[in-house]
Amino acid sequence: MAPIDTLLGVDFDGRPVDDPYDVIDEGLDDPRHRERVPGLVALVHDAAAPDLDRFIACIALLTWGETAGYEAVVAAAAEPRTTAWYDCSIDRKFSVDNTFAQLARAMAFDLSEDKGTRAARTEAVRALIRIADSEYFDEQLESVVGGCIQEPGVLDDVDDVVRRGLLRLSGDTRVIGFDLATQLVDLACAVSAADPRRAMRLAAEVLFVAPSDRALKHAEAIATGADGPDGKLFATHLQNVRNALHSFLTIRQHTAQNTDRTTTA
Repeated sequence: MAPIDTLLGVDFDGRPVDDPYDVIDEGLDDPRHRERVPGLVALVHDAAAPDLDRFIACIALLTWGETAGYEAVVAAAAEPRTTAWYDCSIDRKFSVDNTFAQLARAMAFDLSEDKGTRAARTEAVRALIRIADSEYFDEQLESVVGGCIQEPGVLDDVDDVVRRGLLRLSGDTRVIGFDLATQLVDLACAVSAADPRRAMRLAAEVLFVAPSDRALKHAEAIATGADGPDGKLFATHLQNVRNALHSFLTIRQHTAQNTDRTTTA
């Protein structure tokens, strides 16, 4: 029997399960999950084990707020595309790796306070923020970042990665492979509770370089959550950007149609 089957193939009463994620979810409310932790840590570091098994083991450790899971995320983020489980899961919409999205989703279940691992979790979140200009997160990073936005260094990390992302969006966007603009706007949204003006500035900078209906829709959360005239002003700005975008698209469509007629004639 493979280690993954022993560790996550049976529930905490010894009954076989078909889906290891059922055991992971059950462990959130069952302290017996701690008995599985040493084996899961060993599996994550076992280079001879199947890559997918190591990835699922890391998901379990993250979900259960274990330091070893957070440390594995930091290591993976240091060299994302050489990580053993990279490309073990592919996003259906963009056909890019989405293992980092799943790692972020697992971190949304925060047991770090109970485990005394808050600092390790923050470092893992910061490691994910720092690669958000190059790796896809499928809208899973915002809530995790928002939950620790007051921690030292997190706001600066968001600022830095948005600026790097803007440079990528200013170049050949075909090599990016996913909707980076909206992902950066989502990070701005994560900042909004702590610093709404910074959130508006970051989102506005992204929309200036790469406006889209999807990114605009996500940015509306910043305007909705802001109090007073700032929120109203930002909402007006978003509408102006939307109007300008639609006008541009209409002009481009008409120009293309006229070009086709001229070519046909």
